[in-house]
Amino acid sequence: MTETRNKPKIGITTGDPAGIGPEIVAKTLLDKEVLELCEPVIFGPTDAREIAGLGISLGEISAEGGRIAFDSIERAVSAALSGEVDAIATAPINKESLRAANVPYIGHTEILAGLTKSEDPLTLFETLGLRTFFLSRHVSLRQACDLVTEERVYRYIARSILALRDDLGIEDPLLAVAGLNPHCGEHGLFGNEEEGVEAAIARARADGLRVAGPIGADSVFHLAKIGRFDAVLSLYHDQGHIACKTLDFERTISLTLGLPFLRTSVDHGTAFDIAGKGTASAVSMIEAVKVAARYARA
Repeated sequence: MTETRNKPKIGITTGDPAGIGPEIVAKTLLDKEVLELCEPVIFGPTDAREIAGLGISLGEISAEGGRIAFDSIERAVSAALSGEVDAIATAPINKESLRAANVPYIGHTEILAGLTKSEDPLTLFETLGLRTFFLSRHVSLRQACDLVTEERVYRYIARSILALRDDLGIEDPLLAVAGLNPHCGEHGLFGNEEEGVEAAIARARADGLRVAGPIGADSVFHLAKIGRFDAVLSLYHDQGHIACKTLDFERTISLTLGLPFLRTSVDHGTAFDIAGKGTASAVSMIEAVKVAARYARA
């Protein structure tokens, strides 16, 4: 961040224009706390008349909607790489609209990785102070269990701690690793997958990393929420998603780390069914911008 700036500049993309993105971004710009924390820079249309003039039908998948969404992300990334904005907060896009527009990426994370030539960006959820990393994302539960290997767990422990320190500015972070089985397997009574997890943790500690676990998933997220740990490494998608979204669904914010800049995002979709009705909640978008501003400042 440029030292002479009083407030960080946060690039905000409006997402798919046929969805609720433009509406929730417009509502975010009216939030007093957002305006106190940062200087918003908008990429994409927010005005309903402008969207209609582009030939966009609200609530419908379209190549034009996908093209506009991708273009706004591309321009925001360019601004972030040049230092014109300090971080990016993104409104939701639609994967089918991207495909209709022949965009060669399936979603936001892939777009950001491709445009910045970043390898395997790291996803972090933050919900009211609870931070959660994920060992795996969109795979079946069977595949997720197979991915709980010593080498993969070790690598994600190291990456998560590095991200907490370098991307979020947390000094000497302490990471907890969730168990996979009930009660972490009870020494083999309920499964032996924790053996690889324990070996990975031992290796990480030997390398000087501060990591605890494995700790039963029924308690580790609560312990992190009350400040015992700086973050939790969830061993599969739903394990961490359920914990975060139950704590506060609307304020669960996704952060993409490992890019040349910080990116935050709402954790909901385009909601085509209510697009244009003026009823969409902007709570998640507001929180995404506030999180981006807070960490950009740090």
